[in-house]
Amino acid sequence: MPDRERRRLIFAHQEWLGFVQPVGLVVSPAVMVDAQVVPDRNVAARQRDFTVLLERDERDDARATARWRAPDLRRLLLDWLGWEEDDLVDAGEHRDRLEIALPELQAVLAPTWAVPADGAGTGDSADADDADRWRMLIRVEPDGTGVDAPDLDAPPEDAAWNASRHERFVRLLAETGVPVGLLCTTDRVRLVHAPRGETPGWLTFDFSQMAMPAGRPILAAFDMLLSAGALFGHEEASLPALLARSREAQAEVSTRLARQVLAALHELLRGFVAADARGGAEALAREDPKRLYSGLVVVLMRLVFLLYTEDRGLMPAHPVYEQHYSLGGLFARLRADAAAHPDTMDQRFGAWAQLLALFRLVHGGGRHGAGLSFAARKGRLFDPARFPFLERLSSAPAAADGLSDGAAELPLAPDRTVWRVLENLMVLDSERLSYRTLDVEQIGSVYEAIMGFRIERTTGRSIAVRSLKRTGAAVVIDVDDLLSQDGGARARAVAERTGVRLPPKAAAALRQAATVEDVVAALEGRIDRDATPDVVPPRTPVLQPTDERRRSGSHYTPSTLTGPIVADALRPVFDRLGPAPAPARILDLKVLDPAMGSGAFLVEACRQLARKLVAAWHAHGGPPPIPPDEDELLHARRLVAQRCLHGVDRNPMAVELARLSLWLVTFAKDHEFTFVDHALRHGDALVGLSLQQIEALHWRNDAPPQRELAEGRVRRHVSAARTLRARIHAAQENASADELDGLLRQAEAETRRVAVYGDLVLLAFFQGTKPADRERMRREHAAFAASDEAERYRGEIEARRRAEPPLAPFHWEIEFPEVFERENPGFDAIVGNPPFAGKNTVAAANAPGYPDWLKQVHAESHGNADQVAHFFRRAFDLLRRDGAFGLIATNTIAQGDTRSTGLRWICEHGGEIYDARRRVPWPGLAAVVVSVLHVCKGRFAPAKRLDREPVERVTAFLFHRGGHGDPARLAANAGKSFVGSYVLGMGFTFDD
Repeated sequence: MPDRERRRLIFAHQEWLGFVQPVGLVVSPAVMVDAQVVPDRNVAARQRDFTVLLERDERDDARATARWRAPDLRRLLLDWLGWEEDDLVDAGEHRDRLEIALPELQAVLAPTWAVPADGAGTGDSADADDADRWRMLIRVEPDGTGVDAPDLDAPPEDAAWNASRHERFVRLLAETGVPVGLLCTTDRVRLVHAPRGETPGWLTFDFSQMAMPAGRPILAAFDMLLSAGALFGHEEASLPALLARSREAQAEVSTRLARQVLAALHELLRGFVAADARGGAEALAREDPKRLYSGLVVVLMRLVFLLYTEDRGLMPAHPVYEQHYSLGGLFARLRADAAAHPDTMDQRFGAWAQLLALFRLVHGGGRHGAGLSFAARKGRLFDPARFPFLERLSSAPAAADGLSDGAAELPLAPDRTVWRVLENLMVLDSERLSYRTLDVEQIGSVYEAIMGFRIERTTGRSIAVRSLKRTGAAVVIDVDDLLSQDGGARARAVAERTGVRLPPKAAAALRQAATVEDVVAALEGRIDRDATPDVVPPRTPVLQPTDERRRSGSHYTPSTLTGPIVADALRPVFDRLGPAPAPARILDLKVLDPAMGSGAFLVEACRQLARKLVAAWHAHGGPPPIPPDEDELLHARRLVAQRCLHGVDRNPMAVELARLSLWLVTFAKDHEFTFVDHALRHGDALVGLSLQQIEALHWRNDAPPQRELAEGRVRRHVSAARTLRARIHAAQENASADELDGLLRQAEAETRRVAVYGDLVLLAFFQGTKPADRERMRREHAAFAASDEAERYRGEIEARRRAEPPLAPFHWEIEFPEVFERENPGFDAIVGNPPFAGKNTVAAANAPGYPDWLKQVHAESHGNADQVAHFFRRAFDLLRRDGAFGLIATNTIAQGDTRSTGLRWICEHGGEIYDARRRVPWPGLAAVVVSVLHVCKGRFAPAKRLDREPVERVTAFLFHRGGHGDPARLAANAGKSFVGSYVLGMGFTFDD
């Protein structure tokens, strides 16, 4: 199909989608066009037939616009959409399968009709999976006692469970496993797509709109999606198939948007470089490169927060905000300016000042007259005092409010910079991107693309070479340095620096190059113009990927993956709590992601625990008072995020991103940001000491404690930190961010007094290269610690934490004392996707001595083991008795030294694998196959599962015992040769 025609058809879909304003992802225009499904614009005759089935509201004279209703929805489906009588099965005939009783919520969920899949709905498909029997569920909400149709987003009258009709229907779809449904009233039909374990999306067709001439595009879409031909016709173009493929296509959207977000970061840096040059003060040269990078990333995070909340209607719907503050309004003005004045956008200023005004408004709040009230969000994200260079390029002394005295001299970032940044964030495939259609997890994964960079100054004239990886990062190379090398060595130098091997023709041209222009010509086609549109002069700040970032990309981790992993990790926890746990028991749970990245697993855990908490409220006397701008589920999410969730990452910007993800999923219109700073922490999950080791000032577990420390100094500070953190966890809804931040700062001060001892011990280990050297330095450091002179090393410790690669110790027991000082200490559940790295990558991407440390901290481990085995060991150590973890791994987890280091040791020390999937294709475009494992610390009574099949036991080889399967086939499925012997009826025995 020609590109022009494709764009026209995509626009036709975007038109009707713009009218109905979907919430979340429902259908993708590109998927619809690829399936040759397009709306029919000639629907005037169909519209007349449609209105015949409607009746006009008798109170039209009192309304500004006519209201229409369908008194007989069944007739609408049969006569107008062309369904058959057999397509509407009375759900009451299948009450045992389709009626969901929720006694703890005093509710029963049931559809009105069920639409059978081919051959279903009768006894012919009795052996089919219940969810596969039905193409769709339909529920018709009765009008009730009022004259208007019921509000789908409000709870039924006199209902004990304060969940809206829509939330109840989504719960029904989830419980039955049928992902597609229609929720209907006499005046509208809502199409809901809620795949199990994923965030639902929906769009609403309003009969009154579709009855008007201007509503014909909506009517055409209604017919296109729900007619008999669309629902029961060719399977590839059927509605369920289109919905499913639209979800899959989101991975492609994420990948392309991630590239544009990275381009926006390059653009923002260039804008500040231009502003610095225009000011003539070279203030950027005095700015710490890490703070400069962090500040620019935070700007993009602020923008995505605003785009998400504006698109979801969570910002004030007031003309003053929309015209003078909103990003949507600013984008429209800059777009008009760019069209009218394309050659002078670099000489226009003012857009950056408007962004700063908006950022301050979000942080501090504001009011305009009686109609506009803007709640202060507080929190670190929009704090104007964090990065002074964003508002002025000089670092003047700060006043008491954290801001410099005197008038601000704003950096003159040109309007072209702001325009291009917003265009990269808001336009995809030449069309405005709706953040309403993006999951929080998807937004987080997109912004992971800008993690793992640093800002460097070029030494000579430079250009960026594009990565060969789809999600890789460009590397800036010094062209002058390249020209100074022998011609025959240049292609090799490019390959060593960037990982890009030039084809013979390009290598020959590079060998003959005599000027910068010749080098650029030789590399043409491999230059990343988003990173460097032109050759960059010497001493120019540029973004450079860290070694770790160059070796890895970012992939969208969808809820199809996170949802089941979190649910299965929580299964032993809720088995232990029983069928109706008290709300306090749920809020006492502690869930961890030890390598949280953008926080996708924490977001999913927040959702699942919140649903459990709402059910517990109703099973034990009802919910607490709910603020006016929240519903039960949102209120539960806010409580869960503050009390139950914990995350750690060694990339400090990932901590910022995870915080943003939780803020988005718990955002309340009139509240400050949910306080999660105490729970999301920066540090290396694999490098740290226990409290016992800190008191012994040694990395060994059996070392005796130092008397001076053991006599109370360490425990006193840890106890004080725990008391302060307990006050944060117990804070009421009206506790301010300033109050909670003050408590956290006091707790951190107590923690630092203890952490410095552990840091000193680790500093000795990583400074030494041999055991004798390490022990000698440890003794020296211990002497300073015992005499309370450890603070003299604070500067060196912080320098190592900021180094590249960093050494960022994280001492779990003192950072999260509320987890480890309770009876049966440890986390209830641990979930996540730890880094995949082999031994060579581990050595190259970490501080010298890192492999030695891993062998030291994990007994019986091997130097050849992949890093993921050490995350499994760490997770197992951090669990409380009867806790469980669910982690993603490569298939090496069950092979060789990695298996011996991880699963073998765990299984021999009280761990039990209760669920394992050996080969799981990564959802979306990434050509990755992973393993997903769930392990309980202790016995897990229910049946175990291997590749979703019940088994008696799962071994460390990820084979099963007690079955009678074909051993050769099982070995092949596990991805390794069969080793050992098989005894019929006894299972497998293996030789390592």
